[in-house]
Amino acid sequence: MALISLFDIDKNYDVKQLLKGVNFTLNEGERVAIIGQNGCGKSTLLKIISNEIEPDSGRRVINSRVIIDSLSQNPKFKDNLNVRDAIEAELTELKEAKERYDELSNLLSSDFNNKALLEEHSNIVTYLDHHNAWNLDDKIERVLQEFKLKEYEYRDVNSLSGGEQRRVALASLILKKPDILLLDEPTNHLDVYMVEFLEDILIKEKFTLLIISHDRHFINTIATRIVEIEDMSIVSYSGGYDQFLVKKEQRMQSMKKEHENLLRFLKKEEEWLNRGVRARLTRNQGRKKRVFELREKAKKDPTLIRKMMIELEREKKSFNSEGSISKKKMLFDIEDLSYSIGGKNLIENLTIRILQRDKIAVVGHNGSGKSTLLKILLGRIEPDRGVIKKGEFSIGYFDQHREMLDDNKSIVETFLPKGGDRIELDNGKSMHIYAYLKSFLFPEEYLTKKIGYLSGGEKNRIALALLFTKKVDCLILDEPTNDLDIQTINILEEKLINFQGALIFVSHDRYFIDKIASKLLIFKGDGVVEESYQNYSEYLSIEKSINELYKIDNEIKKEIKITTPTKIKKQTKLSYKDQRDLDRLPNIIEELESKIDELNKCLSNPECYMQRGLSEVASELKELEDEYEKKSDRYLELLELQEELEYLK
Repeated sequence: MALISLFDIDKNYDVKQLLKGVNFTLNEGERVAIIGQNGCGKSTLLKIISNEIEPDSGRRVINSRVIIDSLSQNPKFKDNLNVRDAIEAELTELKEAKERYDELSNLLSSDFNNKALLEEHSNIVTYLDHHNAWNLDDKIERVLQEFKLKEYEYRDVNSLSGGEQRRVALASLILKKPDILLLDEPTNHLDVYMVEFLEDILIKEKFTLLIISHDRHFINTIATRIVEIEDMSIVSYSGGYDQFLVKKEQRMQSMKKEHENLLRFLKKEEEWLNRGVRARLTRNQGRKKRVFELREKAKKDPTLIRKMMIELEREKKSFNSEGSISKKKMLFDIEDLSYSIGGKNLIENLTIRILQRDKIAVVGHNGSGKSTLLKILLGRIEPDRGVIKKGEFSIGYFDQHREMLDDNKSIVETFLPKGGDRIELDNGKSMHIYAYLKSFLFPEEYLTKKIGYLSGGEKNRIALALLFTKKVDCLILDEPTNDLDIQTINILEEKLINFQGALIFVSHDRYFIDKIASKLLIFKGDGVVEESYQNYSEYLSIEKSINELYKIDNEIKKEIKITTPTKIKKQTKLSYKDQRDLDRLPNIIEELESKIDELNKCLSNPECYMQRGLSEVASELKELEDEYEKKSDRYLELLELQEELEYLK
């Protein structure tokens, strides 16, 4: 069923036409992502749909019963409201409906043939079902936890930062569940774990959505359709971002237009997609299936949960091995680095080496210390303790505040402070300023524009373009994709992939991290920083599965405690024999390994096996390997038994 329809919409701003002859329909249950270059009219289209602005011409048809709500970039709250009150204030209608439902249920218990009451009761049930508003208190509690707002629950909402206020507004919206939800860059100011929660709830609650986002992983997970604004018109593609890449290339090829640069980006995206994403999706589906199967089996055999956890932990750790290190220039050699602020541990005993051509993504929850690490590496913050040995090299730095830009200077003055018309690039070559800025999607008329008049996304593009004119050995980037459109992110990715120095960057953009990073530094909280050579999406998927298993594990543990008769004495530790075997077996296994190595060496030496007899050496080796297998199995069984007993305590 169509909820919104636009017919032949035109819209101009000053002398620039943004939309021309646009036709668009949004059906119930669709999740549509609007993409396109910054300034192409994405937010304008959203505002026309929400009736914030009028089109210059055309017709907008919206079902009169449909409620549309949107996430403001700068939400406003009433005075003297704490965070919980601000959220609950947006849920008044739902709470009143639930109270009326309870009243009607009581009335009908004694007057169950009253048609008027029955009809009102039925309507309220439908309303509460549609908004899934039966257990609002539980849902409020969960959203406070997931959006990291619990610690601010009773704090004045207007005292929070802009990003925190947007999280409060977003929490209210997803709890209200309007008929149509409009979201403009909803993942800004959210860490990857918050984004995953948002994805889950939007899909599970079957929202009808219109979203603007540059987060390709989010779009790929959420979108049932992508609408691209291109040359004042819109083109619709069914499916998520990966399907968009394929279908757009097919469309462009069939039109036979000269879009060589964009085709190159699309092909690189699709090649990367084919290499990694589909294979990971298959593995992820298999892993999820195993988790669901284990839910049913767990009650009969809780040890399955423990085995699955061990298996997933091993899967994580199997990637945490750097392997052989080629002769690369050492940039940073960090030993036992620690830093805390306000009694909160951000980094504790971090030891890591950063080499030439390393591409390291620094990831983790908001406020866990990621940007702090960058500032320590830049020498802007002194660690509490630890040693940082630094080689001789130059650093280029990009931060979220774009400190390298001066709002009072024009673009041409920023790039050519001494005059001229050619820019020296980091590869030693020069390029005309117009040609260089055109590669960052700036038209020629922008050259004389003051930096202060640019939008946030345009300032980011200028800052990145300026950064790549510097000859540096190491790039340190803090949230480089914020406020960038997808086309600009593609340009940035190509530059970073071809960059010959070291790259250290903080980001929550999973798609971007997967394409660029060869190593992860994962801030786990409480000062713990974990190093991994794993793909980030794969790491998150395994971590999510482990967390699900821990939840099942705790549930079963509670059930066991409840159902285990107190009269039965439970085994809480290993028997004397088992403990003795557990203590002795490591040495026995080590001796067997030594003997097996010795015999293998003998078999590779003709003098040795001729002297001792080839068949005798082979026979002895077989016996030792059989014994080694038995002892190893016994040792692993005892380790699992020990873990299980600890678990049951």
